[in-house]
Amino acid sequence: MYPDIEPYEQGLLDVGDGNLVYWECCGNPNGTPAVYFHGGPGSGCTPRARSFFDPDRYRIVLFDQRGCGRSRPLVDRRSHLRANTTQHLLRDIEFIRAHLAVERWTVLGLSWGSTLALAYAQTHPERVARLILASVTTTSRREVEWVTEGVGRIFPQQWERFVSHIPASLRSLPIVDAYAELFFDDDPSVSAAAAAEWCAWEDAHVSLAPSYTPNRRFLDPDFRLRFARIVTHYWRNAAFLEDGELLRNAPSLEGVPGILIHGRYDVSSPPDVPWELHKRWPGSELRILDDAGHGGGSFPEHVVSVLNEHRAAIS
Repeated sequence: MYPDIEPYEQGLLDVGDGNLVYWECCGNPNGTPAVYFHGGPGSGCTPRARSFFDPDRYRIVLFDQRGCGRSRPLVDRRSHLRANTTQHLLRDIEFIRAHLAVERWTVLGLSWGSTLALAYAQTHPERVARLILASVTTTSRREVEWVTEGVGRIFPQQWERFVSHIPASLRSLPIVDAYAELFFDDDPSVSAAAAAEWCAWEDAHVSLAPSYTPNRRFLDPDFRLRFARIVTHYWRNAAFLEDGELLRNAPSLEGVPGILIHGRYDVSSPPDVPWELHKRWPGSELRILDDAGHGGGSFPEHVVSVLNEHRAAIS
């Protein structure tokens, strides 16, 4: 990855509904426009994300999705989630693009960011010069059930702890719904403990990635709770999309150059997800990395390489 850099421009954009979305520009102000969609949902951008892009060649745009990172308000109560859906995020992205006077840009989405990037490209294909998806997800109900239930077969000890934290009064609910209720419990100690268990499970199911280390941001109890609230909000609603919508609409991406990058050992989002997307997306390319899980291994350098290939192709 490229050396760390700082933004040359940043701000808070009023996108309506009482939300201010943080955005920043890095790299070359006259370079090829590119935008990064972070994962989570609810994780916010990290400075390291800037380093996927060649700062001499790209005008790099990063932003924190509603309710997280440096955007405001953060999700401190249920009402903060009322205007936080995929459709709201797609509108925010267009606000940012127009604010920065970008006509078309390269779009990079990682993990949940790949779901958002797919939805964006299918809604605004004329704005996407190239679509790069890594650790590919579509956040379908099947995928949510897998990552909260099915993958427990691979991590039975961690999953048993994860499930046993749910009180008897909520065990009739799907796991993701039960935890979503706990995160807004009137007793702060209940919501805090639930967030700690949720994030421990998040760390567990991504741990097959080579060179895996626990997510240091999960050490912050405030981050854990806000992150968990947004994740469960999107997961319990299957990303606020019709189930299977992103796969069904994949043929509409014909003509949009696309590369899918996925780890062979990604059990959080098994490789059948990018495979099915690739089959339906004419002209797309799927690259399976044999030394990676949900990240790790050669993942970062491969993302950098793909971005460099794209920039060289349009030079």
